[in-house]
Amino acid sequence: MTVAVVGAGMSGLALTHFLAERGADVHTFEAAAEPGGVVRSKTVDGHVLETGPQRLRLSEPVQSLVETLDLEDELRYGHDDQPLFAYHDGQLRTMPLSVREAITTDLLSWPGKARVLLEPLTRGPQPEETVDGFLTRKFGAEAARRFMGPLYSGLYGSDPDEMYVEYSLGRALDHVGIERSILLYAARKLLEGVDPPSIVTFEAGLQRLPDAISEAHADTIELNTPVTSVERAGDGYLVHTEDETHAVETVAFTTPAPTTAALLDGVDPAAADVLKQFTYNPIGVVHLRSDFDGTGHGFHIIDDGFLTDGSTWNHSMLDRDGVFTSYVGSGDADALDADPAVIGRRAAEEFETVTGEPADVLDVSILRPGMPAYDRSWAALEDLSLPDGIEIAASYTSRAGIVGRIADGRQTAASIVEE
Repeated sequence: MTVAVVGAGMSGLALTHFLAERGADVHTFEAAAEPGGVVRSKTVDGHVLETGPQRLRLSEPVQSLVETLDLEDELRYGHDDQPLFAYHDGQLRTMPLSVREAITTDLLSWPGKARVLLEPLTRGPQPEETVDGFLTRKFGAEAARRFMGPLYSGLYGSDPDEMYVEYSLGRALDHVGIERSILLYAARKLLEGVDPPSIVTFEAGLQRLPDAISEAHADTIELNTPVTSVERAGDGYLVHTEDETHAVETVAFTTPAPTTAALLDGVDPAAADVLKQFTYNPIGVVHLRSDFDGTGHGFHIIDDGFLTDGSTWNHSMLDRDGVFTSYVGSGDADALDADPAVIGRRAAEEFETVTGEPADVLDVSILRPGMPAYDRSWAALEDLSLPDGIEIAASYTSRAGIVGRIADGRQTAASIVEE
C-alpha cells in the first residue's frame, strides 16, 4: 500500500503516524517549513505563546501518542477546577458549567434557568436546523444566546444562526452518543462520577507534539515541499512536487478545503467545485501580558461593540505567568486587515475594560484561512463524492480540534489499509 499524504498539520501527521504503524509505504508533503499547521508555539520575552490551540485534553488518543513518543516528562498539567466567564451587561458573570454554578450564576435569570429544565422534553437535532435554532428550541433563548451559543460558536468565529447543526455541533453529539437530551446525558455522567481528561500542554508549548511526530517519521515527511498537482495514472495517481513525481495508490488530503480543491481540480472537477464553496473564518490572536490575577479559564464577550470575542487566561489555567490570549475579529476579514499594532491596542484596551487591569501586547497573529465556519455553505457537503483512491482527513469533514484530528487520522489510516 503506497499512500501520499498532502499536508503535515495535525491531521496529516496523525494519519502519517497511524499509516506507518499499519505498515503502509507513506510519503507526506508539507509546503511550510515547520509541521503542525495551526498548532504553533513561539517564545516572546520569555513567555511561551500559542498562536493556535491553547491547550488540549489528555484523552486516550492523545495519551497514547504521548506515551509512544516518550513525552510524558514534558507535559504541563492545567487546572480543571476554575470557572469560565461571560462578559454580559458590563460585568464578568460565571458560565454555568456545574450544578452549583447553574444555581448561583447571575448570567441567567431564574425564568431562564427554569426553561433549561424543559430540555429533556424536546427532540434531537432536526434537518437543516441551525445551531442557534437548535439551542434556542432546546434550552430557551436566554441560555442559547448568553451561554451555549457563545460557548460553542466562539470556537469557530461563526454566527450560531449561520451554522448547521448536522455539520458542526451535531458531530460532537453523535460522537458521545447523544440522540435527544443533552441535559440527561450530563446528569448521568455526573452521577457516574466520570471526570473529563486532564487539561494539558507541554513545557515548550503545544507545538512539541507535532514536532515529535514529525521527528519520529522524518524519513517519510518532506517539509518545504508543496504539492503542485495530482493526476490520475491507471489505477493510482501521480503526485507532483517541484522536484519529484511519486506514483501512489492512494492520495490523502489533510489540507484546508481551498488547497485541496485546487489540487483536486485535475482529478475530479466536480468534487473540487464542492470544496470551493466552503467558508473559512479568519481569526485574530493577540497575546497580552498583564498583572491581572483573576482565577478562571477565561471569558466570552456577549455584549455588543467589542472586537474581542473572548480571552483564554493562560496565566491562571496553565500557570503561564502574566500571559492572556485574546481572540479578536473572528470572521471579520475587514477588521483583521487593519495594522496588527492597531488590532493589538484594541485588544489590550478591551481586556482592560473587561478585567479592570491594563495589558501590554506581546504578539499579534492573524490566522488565514482560520477555522472552518461550518456555516450554511457546508450544505454542499451532501454533494461531495470522491473517486476511488482519494481520501480526505480534515477538520471540515470530521471533528475539529487536536483530539479530533488524532482520532480521525487513526480511523482514516485503518480505512485506507483495510481497503
